[in-house]
Amino acid sequence: MTGYPAPDHTNDPAARSWVASANDPGTDFPVQNLPLGIFSAGDAAPRAGMAIGDKVLDLVAALDLGLLGDAVPREALASDGLNGLFALGQEAGLRLRHAAFALLAAPEPSAHAGAILQDMAAVTMHRPVRVGNYTDFYAGIHHAVRAGGLLQPENPLPDNYKWVPIGYHGRASTTRVSGTDVRRPLGQRQLAPGGAPEFGPCRELDLELEMAIYVGRPTAWGQPVAIGRAAEHVAGYGLLNDWSARDIQRWEMKPLGPFLSKNLGTTLSPWVVSPQALAPFRVAMAPRDPADPQPLPYLMDNADQAGGTFDVALSVWLRTARMRAAGEGPVTIIHSNMRDLYWTPAQLLAHHTSSGCEMEAGDLIGTGTISGPREDELGSLLELAMNGARPVTLPNGETRSFLEDGDEITLKGRCVREGFVPIGFGTCTGTVLPAPDMAVSARELRGGPGFSTSLPPG
Repeated sequence: MTGYPAPDHTNDPAARSWVASANDPGTDFPVQNLPLGIFSAGDAAPRAGMAIGDKVLDLVAALDLGLLGDAVPREALASDGLNGLFALGQEAGLRLRHAAFALLAAPEPSAHAGAILQDMAAVTMHRPVRVGNYTDFYAGIHHAVRAGGLLQPENPLPDNYKWVPIGYHGRASTTRVSGTDVRRPLGQRQLAPGGAPEFGPCRELDLELEMAIYVGRPTAWGQPVAIGRAAEHVAGYGLLNDWSARDIQRWEMKPLGPFLSKNLGTTLSPWVVSPQALAPFRVAMAPRDPADPQPLPYLMDNADQAGGTFDVALSVWLRTARMRAAGEGPVTIIHSNMRDLYWTPAQLLAHHTSSGCEMEAGDLIGTGTISGPREDELGSLLELAMNGARPVTLPNGETRSFLEDGDEITLKGRCVREGFVPIGFGTCTGTVLPAPDMAVSARELRGGPGFSTSLPPG
């Protein structure tokens, strides 16, 4: 199967960088990682960069100084999104990675270090791509079983789940970069079974621990992508929190699935980790239950089953408003791992294109919530607190069944394997703001005072 690179010299555990912070054992961004993102500094326009330790390598500045050769065209880097670079395919991404690795792993610091490096803490990060299309899947079977039993007890796991990767088209316009606050939504919810619905602030706001998959080389309209070639179209991976209004979801999802309960906001980590950086951490899919059906031929590839996913240790951290006021740090409430997905990224992409659906560079795919088989591996509060029946008690005595205003949620991901340098994905963070004032919202809908059509940046 193509598109699954083997480790090369850029994964060498002996490699070190002249950027000292990149050699810290605890960093997410050693020279073996080199993830891509979009950043801006001061009044300069957003452009492509690479994370290296606690610095950002300005790829446009490095290219202009001749430090990257002719790895990629300048216009692919001097942009507010990685779409153009991703459209060039994995080969271009690998050329850029090799050139940047040669620069950053050189024996001596670059004479141009001051011109090409920015302090990560001093720059503004943006969404890594201009998200034109967003599809969220339901590829975590352990989440599907538990969440389905809580949201739809009469049919917890759909009959088609083990045959077809289930997904829905999300809202690209409400994807935001890590660090952007998320407002509690208003919506219809049925407060009592059989009763009339009411409209008001969501009462059961939840997080969803997911991985983001970014499409690289586009696909052609009307042309399905074979499962054995699907991985070639993946540019990289990130973290994704698909905020979910469970009470609104429970009421609205029949018969066409989630709608307003899912489009309130989706938070993305700013860095995209390449398939080459993840090569040492590729693992086989967990064996299917002998009673489960085998995937249909268009979804089945032996090489994909043998190495179609990654060992990414995932975690969710919560910091409440009271904890911030007391100067306390966040606490871990969830652990999970990408290796527990039921469908591989290649299977998701092959199925997505099987109808002839055209995929564009920079398209965003969410894996769906990633939960594991154990009770301490649940990827949402819906599961963790059993729909409110088992509230989570925090170290300071606070409890949570669902998220409250002021709660800050951070997703993290890290890859560790003996014989290789650990790499990470950075953080994916958002804080819950109170719901909008209903009277003000009504006035704005009428175009009255305070009406604005502007959207926050990022």
